[in-house]
Amino acid sequence: MEAKWCMLLTIALMLLLVNGDDETPVKPVVKIVKGKKVCQKGWECKRFSKFCCNETISDYFQTYQFEDLFAKRNTPVAHAVGFWDYHSFITATAEHQPDGFGTTGGKKMGMKEVAAFLGHVGSKTSCGYGVATGGPLAWGLCYNKELSPDSLYCDEYYKLTYPCAPGAAYYGRGALPLYWNYNYGKAGEALKVDLLNHPEYIEQNATLAFQAAVWRWMTPVKKNQPSAHDVFVGNWKPTKNDTLAKRLPGFGTTMNILYGDSVCGQGDSDSMNNIVSHYQYYLDLMGVGREEAGPHEVLTCSEQLAFNPSSSPSTS
Repeated sequence: MEAKWCMLLTIALMLLLVNGDDETPVKPVVKIVKGKKVCQKGWECKRFSKFCCNETISDYFQTYQFEDLFAKRNTPVAHAVGFWDYHSFITATAEHQPDGFGTTGGKKMGMKEVAAFLGHVGSKTSCGYGVATGGPLAWGLCYNKELSPDSLYCDEYYKLTYPCAPGAAYYGRGALPLYWNYNYGKAGEALKVDLLNHPEYIEQNATLAFQAAVWRWMTPVKKNQPSAHDVFVGNWKPTKNDTLAKRLPGFGTTMNILYGDSVCGQGDSDSMNNIVSHYQYYLDLMGVGREEAGPHEVLTCSEQLAFNPSSSPSTS
C-alpha cells in the first residue's frame, strides 16, 4: 500500500512539473555585445537579441486568453474544428520574437501588438455574423481556407519567377490568407517550405499557417516601405508624402500595408470597421482596454492613400 502511494505521489509531482512548465518564467541568458545588452531566453527567444531581454509572448499571453479570443472556433458549425491552437501560435512566433514581434517596447506594447495582429487574423478568418451566438467578434479562426474559390489565382505574369505548379490552386489559405502564386512563392522562400508546388501545406499545418501570417506582418511589401510591425510599434517615421497621404504610425496603417485601397481610403467602410472592432475587442479581452487603441485617425485608415495602389500586382 505504501509503495502504491509513493508511486502516485511521484506521478503527481511529475504532472505538476510538466503542467507548470509553461507558467515558469525563463531566466534570460545575458551578454554584452558592442556595449549593448542582448539576451537569449529559451526556445521562444533563442537568438541573442535586445528584444529577448523583454518578456516573451507566453509570459503575458497564455492559453486561457487565446481561448477567450477565439471562443467559437471549435464549435460544430465552424469550418476548421481542431485546427488552430495556442501552441501553434506561440511556436510560430518564436522565429520573430527576437526581431521584436510582441517583444518591442515593454509588456503593454507587446500585448497591443499581439492584439493587433490577432485582430487582423480574427477578422479575416471569422464566420461570425450579427446574431451569432456569443456575438460576431467571437468567431475568429473559424476558417483555415477559402471554401468556394472561383479562381486558381495563377498569375502568368510571374511564370518565370513563381510558375504555377500543375494542378495547384492558390486560393486563400492561412491565418492572414495568402492568395496568388507569387505570394505563395515569396512566403515559401522566407519560410523555407515549397509552398509554390504545395500550397496545400498551409491548410494542413496550423503552425505553418501562423508562421506565414507573422512573416507577412513583419515583412514590407516593397523595399523602402515599412512592415505592419514597423508602423505599429513606432519604428517607422512618416515622410512628408506619407503625412500628405494621411498615413500615420499606428493600427490604421497596418491595414494600408496589408490590404491597400481595398480597405483604406474608402471612408468608414464595413470591411475596415470590422477589422478595427476585432482589434478593440481583443484589447478588452486581454485586459489592455480599447482606450489604448488611440484616436480615430490613428486607429483607422478611412482617409489614407494606399502605399501600393490596386493597379500594382503586389497588392492583388
